[in-house]
Amino acid sequence: MEMSEFETLVDEHYGSLFRFALSLSKDRETAADLVQQTFCIWAQKGEQLRDRSKAKTWLFTTLHREFLSHARRNRKYTGGEVSENLADEAESGSEDPDRQMDGQRAMELLGELDETFRAPITLFYLQQHSYKEIAEILDIPIGTVMSRISRAKEMLRRKMTREPSSAPKNILQLEPGKLRTNHG
Repeated sequence: MEMSEFETLVDEHYGSLFRFALSLSKDRETAADLVQQTFCIWAQKGEQLRDRSKAKTWLFTTLHREFLSHARRNRKYTGGEVSENLADEAESGSEDPDRQMDGQRAMELLGELDETFRAPITLFYLQQHSYKEIAEILDIPIGTVMSRISRAKEMLRRKMTREPSSAPKNILQLEPGKLRTNHG
């Protein structure tokens, strides 16, 4: 059975759109709704896109606009905790417990950034978009993209050095079975 263009598009981009929506909304249900709405809009207007190679950028742009619209409509949006699944995705593939804690802490701190800085840094590092694509998605100048990514990195760096990790603050919080002994 051959997949339609729409099914192929969903298959190729659903995961990355969902992760981006989750990083913006910090809520799995809202993220799923945003992605669904994005694909509904594609179903209605996608044929208007002449250059099909720009479909990914179009989808991310549409999702970001839907998020902004949702946030405006829902003034009570305050942002919650970063999803544990998002932190798990960021650290997946790493067997080093220290790197996992650093990755998890970075995702926690990323969730604390204002959306102005969180969106471009997420698109750049987690979704591997170029500066040009991010500028198109967020509808801002490319220089602003570079500036926001730079400022977001600096904010994260400062937060990481002030609060280095989510590791136990003292030895009494460690579980005895997790202590390694090194003899000789």
